Amino acid sequence: MVNEVVDLTLTKPRLPRAFFKRLRKLWLGIGAVGLLLGCSLLWPASPRDLGVGNRLLTSPVMPLWRDGDVIVLVRHEERCDRSTNPCLGPVEGLTINGSQQAENLGKAFAALGMAGSDVLASPAIRTAQTVRFMFSKSDFTSGERAVCGTAMGEELLSHKAPGRNLVFVTHSGCIADFEKSLGFPHATFPQYGSSLFVQVLPNAKFKVLGIVNNQNWANALKQF
Repeated sequence: MVNEVVDLTLTKPRLPRAFFKRLRKLWLGIGAVGLLLGCSLLWPASPRDLGVGNRLLTSPVMPLWRDGDVIVLVRHEERCDRSTNPCLGPVEGLTINGSQQAENLGKAFAALGMAGSDVLASPAIRTAQTVRFMFSKSDFTSGERAVCGTAMGEELLSHKAPGRNLVFVTHSGCIADFEKSLGFPHATFPQYGSSLFVQVLPNAKFKVLGIVNNQNWANALKQF
């Protein structure tokens, strides 16, 4: 009897090429998410928007405001030389729209309570006009030069009285400088009339509390 020998070659079935493509896309997607998360840690966002929901009410702003431990950096309102809107007066100053926005902003600060606060403005026509329409004051300036740059924190403290808040009307670049020094080098550029709230700590350092933009004041105050 002849035994028949059958040569069987065992081979594993090949996985389809489409499978490897899907696997590659999956790993690329996971890597992209990881990269975005890593960048978010290395690229700090803007200060917290206190005008959303009830954030202003639930934040530490109001208790600190009552204690006089807050500095607010307010960007002047709409400047005439960078707008097609009608000017209020000199081209270096505000538009008519900017003056109206400043009045509304002043009402928002009045709602917070200004009895324990001092007001200061950078020495420029547009900042002086903003203060005048916000608070009916025009004779408070920080000196001949704007408070800006790396020494801005020290200069702000030199103008702040103990137990009293300081509302400082200034320029977008100065606010950006200050945000950068406080750990927000890539913050969104300040809008006209935006208000950056900062806590003054006992060791003469600062803690950013958040920002309120013009269009969000109505919602923020509605929560009170």
